[in-house]
Amino acid sequence: MKQSLLSIAAVFAIGFAVPAVSAEKVQPVRMGCGLMTFDTVPGWGLDADGKSIIGPTHGSVVIDKAGNIYTSANMGVFVFSPDGSLVRRFVGDEYANIHDMEIRDESDGEFIYGARNNNAEGIKFSAETGDIVLKLGFPEESGLKLTAFRPTAITVAKNGDIFLSDGYASNHIFKFDRTGKYLMHFGSKGNDLKQFNTAHGMTLDTRYEPARLLICDRNHEPKGRLLHYDLDGNFIEEIVTGLGMPTSAAVQGDYVSVPDLHGRLVILDKSNTIISVLGHNSDPAKRVNYNVPQEQWIEGVFSGTHGSYWDKDGNLYVQDWNVSGRIMKLVRVR
Repeated sequence: MKQSLLSIAAVFAIGFAVPAVSAEKVQPVRMGCGLMTFDTVPGWGLDADGKSIIGPTHGSVVIDKAGNIYTSANMGVFVFSPDGSLVRRFVGDEYANIHDMEIRDESDGEFIYGARNNNAEGIKFSAETGDIVLKLGFPEESGLKLTAFRPTAITVAKNGDIFLSDGYASNHIFKFDRTGKYLMHFGSKGNDLKQFNTAHGMTLDTRYEPARLLICDRNHEPKGRLLHYDLDGNFIEEIVTGLGMPTSAAVQGDYVSVPDLHGRLVILDKSNTIISVLGHNSDPAKRVNYNVPQEQWIEGVFSGTHGSYWDKDGNLYVQDWNVSGRIMKLVRVR
């Protein structure tokens, strides 16, 4: 296992056209509205020279019970303290290309579950040590004859059942028990009501009892949407339509944050009404754009919003799909 532990060594955003690399000169930007108003933290997670240390990002964000922030980049997983200092990292082939993550506090510790689209698997590893304890490949027992398997999302039910979405290939969602035993699958590729056209993101929606799967159908025509399914794979309802390209979802209390690859993050309440929009990018050339280098970042403006997560105080951490590797901290305004 290649593991490296590195110790500590307005609805729309009001953007200032100052590159984020000059972090010491950049002022916080206020964004959102009402209960969901936030200030950015310029330079959060950058090194002493104001440079990104995580490399290209096409991943996710989760937070452990101690408040440490984990973000997955192409080269692996980087762990930051709330003040933006690097705590440790897990890099190498075993941790590369984690597209989506969930974190769970279990009887024997905290574990991160990851979906690795380029590596055709789901994994589970210790959030503290990086030790990999479970791998989920394509389940031959399903009887499917797939030519590709590219998981994009993973989530875990309260009983330990694991859901893995093959969002970049078949658009089936596979269900396993806590030991990795295949149980079932559901869904197919298409634009019908009960089909997925890139089941890109997925989480356990704990705003409801019993909890449901909240699925981001990113490329559904004519616009992206969010869906609810029960944990047995039965369609419940289409809850939001007309989105851009919803990539993932994170729930806290009655609220859910949904990054949109069009360069914004939307926040929904329990009625699934959009109540705030963060980081909106008004430049069409820099939306859904991976190739915006750090010197062109604008504080408070996103370009390819891909992952988000709430901390215990309601602050948000947001990752862009980005060639230089971008993660941002948004502090909730009380």
